[in-house]
Amino acid sequence: MFSKVLVANRGEIAVRVLQTLQAMGIATAAVYADPDAPAPHVGLADEAFALGGSTAEETYLDRSKIIQLAVACGAEAVHPGYGFLAENPAFSRECAEAGLAFIGPSPETIELLGDKIRSKEAAIQAGVPVVPSSPMWQPGESQPDDISSGIGFPLLVKAAAGGGGRGMRIVERVQDLETALESASREAASAFGDGRVFLERYIPAARHVEFQVLADSAGNTIHLLERECSVQRRYQKVIEETPSPALNDDLGNRMAESAVAMAKSAGYTNAGTVEFLVDAQTEEYYFLEMNARIQVEHPVTEETLKLDIVELQTRISAGEDLSLAQDDIRSLGHALECRIYAEDPYSNFAPDTGRLLAWRPPSGMGIRLDSGVAEGQEITAYYDSMLAKLVVWGPDRQSSIGRMLAALESFPVLGVTTNIPFLLRALAHPDFRSGDYDTGFIAKHPELTDAPEPGDINGAAAEIAELFWQTNENNTSSQASATPRETQGPWRGLSKSTFP
Repeated sequence: MFSKVLVANRGEIAVRVLQTLQAMGIATAAVYADPDAPAPHVGLADEAFALGGSTAEETYLDRSKIIQLAVACGAEAVHPGYGFLAENPAFSRECAEAGLAFIGPSPETIELLGDKIRSKEAAIQAGVPVVPSSPMWQPGESQPDDISSGIGFPLLVKAAAGGGGRGMRIVERVQDLETALESASREAASAFGDGRVFLERYIPAARHVEFQVLADSAGNTIHLLERECSVQRRYQKVIEETPSPALNDDLGNRMAESAVAMAKSAGYTNAGTVEFLVDAQTEEYYFLEMNARIQVEHPVTEETLKLDIVELQTRISAGEDLSLAQDDIRSLGHALECRIYAEDPYSNFAPDTGRLLAWRPPSGMGIRLDSGVAEGQEITAYYDSMLAKLVVWGPDRQSSIGRMLAALESFPVLGVTTNIPFLLRALAHPDFRSGDYDTGFIAKHPELTDAPEPGDINGAAAEIAELFWQTNENNTSSQASATPRETQGPWRGLSKSTFP
């Protein structure tokens, strides 16, 4: 086993990985950008090293800085978390060249899976169903109506590299296709350095269901069941759950077999996730992509299987064989995850910034919070706006939903706007409660993002706001130093008299 690991990430995933490494008795090192100097992951690690700078490009994306620090501090391995360099084949290769183990798959596998066309070819070779798609399109090389023939409308324009909704367009008519291709290509080139795009059949009533897989270097490959990820805004997941309310035993078993087959076809080692689209009307499923890293939503799998995926990742990278067989995987109960973002759901989920004046997470039976922020911390515009992941477990789906609603209602935040009010509405919606929802859930229910009436605030939030004002009234220096921006956030425009 490794004696020391450097975590090349920030926020909640850095904290999450550090906690497991320390529980395994492994010494830890962290890195941080200037704005993250007071962040929890910096204080949690045994050692922490400044990357010097504020932007992602000059800090968490600087491969040479991170590798130099890892070597200098005596680390034997690097855990990349997710995002940043987690799916960068050059970083994986450079780690190996520096004598560092990369806790993830090989650079060759990352390259294969990072290209949507090549990964689809691997899926076809494995006998996994894929969504009908076109050859690659380059400006001026082929006419839009030529490459769209056989796919039909509506269709999706998609970037060959990257994800997160960038370089993606829904096109309803052939007249709009050329414009969509050109704009998606420009966006993809800017975001990923690769302007290649292609067309794919658009499935209007689709569920987004993924399977966690694990594979060791001896070729043992298993799945850790599914996760439902269909509640999305701008093609990014917001609420995840397991088991999926959409899968019956037959469909679930077929998809699980496809996930394992895909991992084997790609020569995959370590933890990965195979993502599928499921046609809610026909129950046909199609391979979407395979992510060569740990997923944001991995805690729901951990809670229902009582496993530590980060520990399993680390043991595989250290050369150990899987200690689990497929027959050992038994799900218990139901888990939900809500991503807590610093964003305004009433302004098209625009990211928000500011100082966390109050951050009082809920606790109790069946409640888990994976967080990378602390009260008093400045939330900047330099990085992703996710603050934390609130995870709950219950013996069944309805009790899990009830526990999540109660936890969210007792989670007041001051200083930045969050999506908590939206999450409460979404979880309480009859379509979500019944499990009858798909990736169009938010678009189909615009009332979920309607601004609330003034004074429409839950009791727990009112209580913490009262505490906040009492503290400021008794501390003139704090009151004097507070900026107008600091008094904004979820309660912007409210005064003490607003509360009963």
